[in-house]
Amino acid sequence: MIELFEYLIKNDITVATAESCTGGNISKEFVEYAGISQVFLGGLCTYHNSVKTKVLGVSEETLKKHGAVSKECAQEMLEGVKKVTNARAAVCTTGIAGPGGATKDKPVGLVYIGASFDDKMVVEKCIFDGNRKQVIEQAKQYALKLLYKTIGG
Repeated sequence: MIELFEYLIKNDITVATAESCTGGNISKEFVEYAGISQVFLGGLCTYHNSVKTKVLGVSEETLKKHGAVSKECAQEMLEGVKKVTNARAAVCTTGIAGPGGATKDKPVGLVYIGASFDDKMVVEKCIFDGNRKQVIEQAKQYALKLLYKTIGG
């Protein structure tokens, strides 16, 4: 997503990530792009629920009522990472990469991907096919595209 990185730099838009199921893979994409340090403030890998609550401020009530793999959790992750980093833009993922962890209502491949820019926030429910590595890769690519779209690129 060279276009995304160049757009962020050109427009001086600070950005941060909050990742669960993608485990830092989105942050890795950012840091591999030369010059991104001008705008990429950092990435938080909040894999365990306790870290989602302690670091990002995801409420225990949200986790009990909706679960970590939910639109509500993704929204709170976005709010939290922007608060922690003071970034204008943010992207997050929370989902089930598999092969375990699925339930009847939440299958392997279910990922909630969120993007935020200033006061705009979008969270989309996605279901990806494939093995764990493939789900993570698809979620990463989708997240970067959603962020680009959300910031108006």
